[in-house]
Amino acid sequence: MKQSMEGLTEKAVRRNALVLSCAQALGGASPAIVISLGGLVGQTLAEDKALATLPVSLYNLGLALGTIPAAMLMRRLGRRAAYMLGAAIGVVAGLLGAHSITSGAFALFCVATAIAGLYGSCVQSYRFGATDGADPAFRARAISWVMVGGLVGAVVGPQTVIWTRDAIAGIPFAGSFVGQAALALLAIPVLMMLRGSVRPAAEQSGGRSLREIASSGRFVVAVIAGIVSFGMMSFVMTAAPIAMVACGHTVGEAAMGIQWHVLAMYAPSFFTGRLITRYGKERVTMAGLLLMAVSGTIALAGLTVAHFWLSLVFLGVGWNLGFIGATAMVTDCYRPEERTKVQALNDFLVFGSVALASFSSGKLLNAAGWETINWLLYPAVAAVLVPLLWQWGRTARRQAA
Repeated sequence: MKQSMEGLTEKAVRRNALVLSCAQALGGASPAIVISLGGLVGQTLAEDKALATLPVSLYNLGLALGTIPAAMLMRRLGRRAAYMLGAAIGVVAGLLGAHSITSGAFALFCVATAIAGLYGSCVQSYRFGATDGADPAFRARAISWVMVGGLVGAVVGPQTVIWTRDAIAGIPFAGSFVGQAALALLAIPVLMMLRGSVRPAAEQSGGRSLREIASSGRFVVAVIAGIVSFGMMSFVMTAAPIAMVACGHTVGEAAMGIQWHVLAMYAPSFFTGRLITRYGKERVTMAGLLLMAVSGTIALAGLTVAHFWLSLVFLGVGWNLGFIGATAMVTDCYRPEERTKVQALNDFLVFGSVALASFSSGKLLNAAGWETINWLLYPAVAAVLVPLLWQWGRTARRQAA
């Protein structure tokens, strides 16, 4: 049976993709818990209510800052050991979050959400881990399989909140963070099933310098596509519930809009990989970015519940196509011995933009309004479409020749 440079058979590669999809279902529940409850807990614990959303922003900051250390661990220990350590950190984050709520310590709760972000940086790397040893034709599908696990996590997280929010009598939401810890603990035996994830020989040599790789046009375009896809999605999504309530809609209607948005983010993963195989990475990424622009157009057309919900659905589908396409583009930019450092740089830049979007979205909404938030989608999308079109045309001409 054919083996990859990592010593993995095709069967093992597919098995690893399925294992990481299951781990994603468990790890992907963590951000859903932190983001849905962080502001509510912050309002309860913080003396200054203006700091209520700080725990969520610190989660995103921890996610961005954790990408580089996570990559270093993977390079030294291999993915399996690093991922298991990340899950153990997730257990600590959940238990610390529950303890801080019980003791009424806002600063400690902020530390807990930042640590949860470190776990999130490992979870976000699962999509790259699924491509290890994969044939180029299978990489996009492997990434999609992992993102399907994200769909499960998007359901498991909110349901965990519902089932456990009153589990500890008299201390709302503390039980939900115990649930977060339990889900991270369950991920450890799942991750133990990874094959061939001991540090491969290819990882022991340095390859090209990061400066040389990062200066290539293909890598720059892929990273910018990922930044715009994830950063602008987070930017609009963070502002949407606040804008809905400000327009007179109920909190329940706002929550339902976010639920539809999250489902739209992950449901297309069942076929995104096949679309990339058929139409190419650049085309699918461009389609996702255009759908995000359509989302902005719908939002600017009116302020009814239907306008908000439909724009959020288009935003979610656009994010899925754009982000998976951009991730698949990144996998073409490195050799096996360069993968962890290139993946880490990509994720640091992408999730750093998400953290920045989280910090700035609410302030810009208050200062300039919902319309301005959506108008900003157009120049951001255009800034990526132009180089993507150029790169796609260049690739098409090369294949024709």
